[in-house]
Amino acid sequence: MIHRILFSLIMSLQLSFLMTAWVTWINLGWSTDFYQQWFHAFLLAWPAAALISLLTAPEIHKLSTVLSHKVSAICK
Repeated sequence: MIHRILFSLIMSLQLSFLMTAWVTWINLGWSTDFYQQWFHAFLLAWPAAALISLLTAPEIHKLSTVLSHKVSAICK
C-alpha cells in the first residue's frame, strides 16, 4: 500500500506541476503574475490529482493489462 501511495503522490506531483504550468501559460502567456497564478493552480490541482490517482490506479492498471494483452495478441 505504501508503494501505491508514494507512486500516486509522485506521479500526480509531476503531472500537476507540468499541466498547470502549460495551461497557465496558454491562458496568461508570460505575464508578470504568471508564477503566482501557476502556483495557485498547482496547489489546487495536486491534492485532487493525488486522490484521483490513488483511487483509480488499480482499475487503470487492470485495464492497461487487458489492453496490452489484446494488442500483443493482434500483433503476433
